[in-house]
Amino acid sequence: MEPAERVIERCRQIARCSDEPGFTTRTFLSPAAREVHALVKDWMQQAGMNVRIDAAGNVRGSRNSGAPRVILGSHLDTVPHAGAFDGVLGVMLAIELADTPNVCVEVVGFSEEEGVRFGAPFLGSLALIGALDDDLLARRDARGTAVAQAIRDFGLDPTQLPEADLTHDAVAYCEFHIEQGPVLDRLGLPLAVVAGIAGQSRLTVEFEGAANHAGTTPMNLRRDALAGAAEWILAVERETGVTATVGQLEVRPGAGNVIPGFVSASLDVRHPEDAVREAAVARLLACAEQIAERRSLTTSHHHRSSNDTVLMNQRLTRMLDEALRDSGFPPHRMFSGAGHDAMILARRLPSAMLFLRSPGGISHHPDETVRAEDVAAALIAGRRFLEMLGERGV
Repeated sequence: MEPAERVIERCRQIARCSDEPGFTTRTFLSPAAREVHALVKDWMQQAGMNVRIDAAGNVRGSRNSGAPRVILGSHLDTVPHAGAFDGVLGVMLAIELADTPNVCVEVVGFSEEEGVRFGAPFLGSLALIGALDDDLLARRDARGTAVAQAIRDFGLDPTQLPEADLTHDAVAYCEFHIEQGPVLDRLGLPLAVVAGIAGQSRLTVEFEGAANHAGTTPMNLRRDALAGAAEWILAVERETGVTATVGQLEVRPGAGNVIPGFVSASLDVRHPEDAVREAAVARLLACAEQIAERRSLTTSHHHRSSNDTVLMNQRLTRMLDEALRDSGFPPHRMFSGAGHDAMILARRLPSAMLFLRSPGGISHHPDETVRAEDVAAALIAGRRFLEMLGERGV
């Protein structure tokens, strides 16, 4: 089997490891994650790697021991009803590239990036920079289980998290990832070098009114929290200059014959310029206040997470450009609108990213796919990039 075909087949095999039948849904340290660990450990060992699972549940394999050490990786968890390639493709590509001569490679399959189970993303990569702190370890999932307890339930020891931290001989991080958007597909390009990752703000915005009988309460006397939230959601859609999304609603009491008295809505705002993003968030929160006042509702909000825009390392980015040219592929640079583990590792190490085309621009969906020729291109360019690192250093 050709390497690109093997990468794709392994991604599809991992996609069958799921928390729910018929879909690919895999959350932090779930039983499905244990199945994935077994597969990834086996493939890493076949590639001649020494493998361990750190205290955050990251799968880590290394070979060509020595310094300096280059970290390659991406995540192994998914959103609900995901495709087969988001995150996982980067880990499978990294395993194929781990045997590049004259460079010490450590491959990391991060245990958690999406933030689905605990509402906080990047738990796996935060562990590598020593930032999986007590507040995060105390966060609870929908069943009331804390992150620290989930780690223990998985058979790991949260007191050993300091041992997950990167050591001093790690000199660079590179992540291969599908674009998750339509730009490369429309340009007819297989690959792109990521210049930076757009900042993002994640909030919860709540509207509270009064639940009442749907048949007996006059329309002009209602305090309908869902109607207020719906008006605000349309305002989010109209916000210009940023990408803004409401992707999750909780409506209470949730009966068809009861006026909704409470709504909790997620808000996700992203932009490469942090000031633009923050101004948009402020406008949308002010809009929620205005709608609530006019409709006799109350509103509140909670900041779930905020990540500033992260630029990739300029030297590594130029080297990726050169690696594409040397490999016969036209260099193209773009910003990532999605968050990635690279934005966390960049706090500690010079970091770079390479995007692969997403056919149809589809991601976070079962129809997500890749082209075999693009995977082959990423392997060629990625190996050339690692060779350059071995020759020149960071």
